[in-house]
Amino acid sequence: MRAFLRRTAMRRPAVLTVALPGATEVRLAVEAEVRRRGWPVADAPSAADLLVACGALEAGNAEWLDGIQRSMPEPALRIVVQETGQVAQALDGAREGLTERAVTTSAEADTGGHQQEVAAGEPGDHAYEGRYGHGGDQGYGGSPSQAPDDQGDNDDSTGHDHGDHAAHSPREGHESHQPDHHATHMDHMDHGGSSGHMHQMGHDTHAMGEIAGLSMAERGDDRDELRLDQLHVPIGPGLTDWPTGLILRLTLQGDVVQGVEVAHLPILSGLGLPFWDEPWLRAAQGEEVARGSAARRRCASHLDSAGRLLAVVGWDDAAARCRRLRDELLSGASRQEITGDLRGVLRQVERSRTLRWSISGLGELSSSRARAAGVSGPALAADGDAYDRLLMWLDDIGRGLEGLDDRRPLTPEELTGPRGRLDGEQPPSQAQLDILPELLSGAEFACARVIVASLDPDIDELALAPGAVHV
Repeated sequence: MRAFLRRTAMRRPAVLTVALPGATEVRLAVEAEVRRRGWPVADAPSAADLLVACGALEAGNAEWLDGIQRSMPEPALRIVVQETGQVAQALDGAREGLTERAVTTSAEADTGGHQQEVAAGEPGDHAYEGRYGHGGDQGYGGSPSQAPDDQGDNDDSTGHDHGDHAAHSPREGHESHQPDHHATHMDHMDHGGSSGHMHQMGHDTHAMGEIAGLSMAERGDDRDELRLDQLHVPIGPGLTDWPTGLILRLTLQGDVVQGVEVAHLPILSGLGLPFWDEPWLRAAQGEEVARGSAARRRCASHLDSAGRLLAVVGWDDAAARCRRLRDELLSGASRQEITGDLRGVLRQVERSRTLRWSISGLGELSSSRARAAGVSGPALAADGDAYDRLLMWLDDIGRGLEGLDDRRPLTPEELTGPRGRLDGEQPPSQAQLDILPELLSGAEFACARVIVASLDPDIDELALAPGAVHV
């Protein structure tokens, strides 16, 4: 009976998707296929059966993925998908592998073997890794390398509809929040929508020791000139609803961010043009690109960003609608087919006073400060906070709907992608990353993810050389 139940459960495995820089298109294909199959989406490693890593892994740079996998309950399986054309085959193979492993795990549990292996501290013995891409060849790796234990587990995967009556917001409960040395996670901000895996990263502690693999807190002056503990907390890159590849190293005193270091996963060469900027970059290279194609990509990008922000603040239903409409736009849905549903979700978000209250005042960025920092696009035009940036995305989507059928070619004056001008001295997302420490410093820990999601920098853009796009 145990084996039967496990086999039945593995027919619809819970999927946790993690993307690497340069793999936006693969991530979108995986998310669309998972939704088409009706498989549940996990919001934390502890709720996942299948880990799907999208993109190419650099040799020796997978320890953080190993940490995520070790946090998954048996039978745990990880696959790597590198091409959009291999997504369906990869998921089919993963389901078969999970079913086989479910039977094996049940047999081991019945004989006591599984418990002995867990007690022996050998989490890598059950690793199973499939790779899909470059012609569909597939291989299976052995035990993952040792990495610090994941500190971001969260079993709270309860889904519920968040409309205007949503009772949760990033402001609730943060007054009493104190970071836990044994669980440096941010799932309290997600309210059932998303929770995070954080790989632990080392830092100079001088004479400070470690407890359970985590560095002890240091002492430092806070904003009131009091000597309080400082806790160094790395966030990313494997969080759900988090910009691909982004890593933030926060210095916290109490629940206040005192310092921020910005980093990201390595960006491999030869990955092609950044997916969200592709129409404009192709036009800059001399190709004829229809304005309607660019408008479609811009709308889809803003829906992806809006879905991420809404998921972070707990609006799971609206986030799911944004992502479904994003995929319909990318698959070529006509304006007539999509306008009704799209305008419906835009109205739902724009009219919510609860949503406005929950994120207003977070990450305020005036247009003058944005311009001085080189920020362009919606973040510049918003001239305000996280809520203003969300509204700017929605306004751009509404205007873009009217241009979906425009067949006129893009002109050199229209080289503005979803995040800003592409012909400047640096990519738009680089300016967003540069301004992040200023926006996060002094903010409360519970609001950090909201601020990051309201900018949603695209790490893929960093592959563009400064000044590479010329009009």
